[in-house]
Amino acid sequence: MSQEVDNIQPSYPLFRNDEYKENLANKRAAYEERHPQEQIDEVFQWTTTKEYQELNFNREALTVNPAKACQPLGAVLCALGFEKTMPYVHGSQGCVAYFRTYFNRHFKEPIACVSDSMTEDAAVFGGQKNMFAGLENAKALYQPDIIAVSTTCMAEVIGDDLNAFINNAKKAGHIEQDYPTPFAHTPSFVGSHTTGWDNMFEGMIKYFTLNHMTDKTVGSNGKINLVPGFETYLGNFRVMHRMMKEMGVDYTLLSDPSEVLDTPADGTFRMYAGGTTQAEVKDAPNAIDTLLLQPWQLEKTKKFVQNIWHQPATAINIPMGLEWTDQFLMEVSRLTGKPIAASLELERGRLVDMITDSHAWMHGKKFALYGDADFVMGMTKFLLELGAEPSDVLCNHANKRWLKAMEKICSDSPYGKNTKVHIGRDLWHFRSLMFTNKPDFMIGNSYGKFIQRDTFYKGEADEVPLIRIGFPIFDRHHLHRMTTLGYEGAIYMLTTLVNAILEQLDKETKGMGTTDYNYDLIR
Repeated sequence: MSQEVDNIQPSYPLFRNDEYKENLANKRAAYEERHPQEQIDEVFQWTTTKEYQELNFNREALTVNPAKACQPLGAVLCALGFEKTMPYVHGSQGCVAYFRTYFNRHFKEPIACVSDSMTEDAAVFGGQKNMFAGLENAKALYQPDIIAVSTTCMAEVIGDDLNAFINNAKKAGHIEQDYPTPFAHTPSFVGSHTTGWDNMFEGMIKYFTLNHMTDKTVGSNGKINLVPGFETYLGNFRVMHRMMKEMGVDYTLLSDPSEVLDTPADGTFRMYAGGTTQAEVKDAPNAIDTLLLQPWQLEKTKKFVQNIWHQPATAINIPMGLEWTDQFLMEVSRLTGKPIAASLELERGRLVDMITDSHAWMHGKKFALYGDADFVMGMTKFLLELGAEPSDVLCNHANKRWLKAMEKICSDSPYGKNTKVHIGRDLWHFRSLMFTNKPDFMIGNSYGKFIQRDTFYKGEADEVPLIRIGFPIFDRHHLHRMTTLGYEGAIYMLTTLVNAILEQLDKETKGMGTTDYNYDLIR
């Protein structure tokens, strides 16, 4: 059963070899205590019914694949966006291994992040000793300019106080008194990865600006600040840079991990690359305003900007699709006095042309989608602009205000009259909806793959294909470099959506002499 050096095979087709099939069959017979296939199929079919959906939606004490991750994951991503910053998680080593692996599988890059490896004794006596050694070792080994500290469940359950621990570490001489150590409490058992990003970002700007506001004046530096939120499409950072530069806007993108998460293979290892500098963070209160690109996920940041920086944090929607990108650019123009660049007007015109070209295929197609609050709101708005019909929209960690806003967006469009919006629901709820309220496609992260396979198992006519837009994307490569914001992002998303429709059409009409009646290649 060993591999041959001149014929290395992946699991497929390797596990389809007779020896592997026999081995797997023996394991199943000896260890699985498997129910008869007829019973498995009977239960499966029942889970696709309206009866089961009603039971499923009534459950309260169980979550199955919640369509979110935990707070420290978001805190790590936020910290990676600042120059020479080492994310440091006060908790167990296994948690940090999970965060690094999660990002590694999505970005296909090594992820720098350390832990102070709390174990059973720390759970009993507290983790201050771990913090002392961890901060000293992290600084000595990796030489970051900033160590950004967050927490996991263990540290939060036992009540470890990061502020006290960090100050005690400095008093004891483990790190210098003035060494930058922003921190955030990020308990995994509440909120989500987007909450963790918001908490860490607030911790970062609080550390560098809260006690240094006496010489700050709103608007004195002539800049605007852009805060991305939990953003995993690296093209979105780059499109923001491009649009601002084409308009001649002086700006600061606060937390930009696009370089450290997309370093070139040129023979030089970069533990740190790019990122927002300390000087830029310290200067941020002098900006004209701070625009939050994912406003539903940045509540703490918004309060800090308004109450401490005394900037309005002017309300905008996530700049996805046509109308909301228009609104974003017009707001930037209003704030800065800079006209919208002619190059962006041309780009907008190309998007409108594309929408017109593809309208016949997009019109009336039904899409179900899930993901983070701002992403699914922006995607829903864009689908409505395309004449598509969002059938079910699910966000596990959104609140009731978001729900009302979503329902208003849908009811304002003739294509959203039948849209159902779900909060506090998970992907097992979403699976039920794919059977009972079958759309043409679903949009979401890689975890929808299992739902697609379940719908296909029921029958080819019941299959709901997955279009992978979101986070995480584990089973495809390089999509994290794409763009979902601005006109450029809308162009990419429309290209992805309409070609998924045409690919499915080809799949359904390839029967020779039976269904091949779509004469798209005939002159």
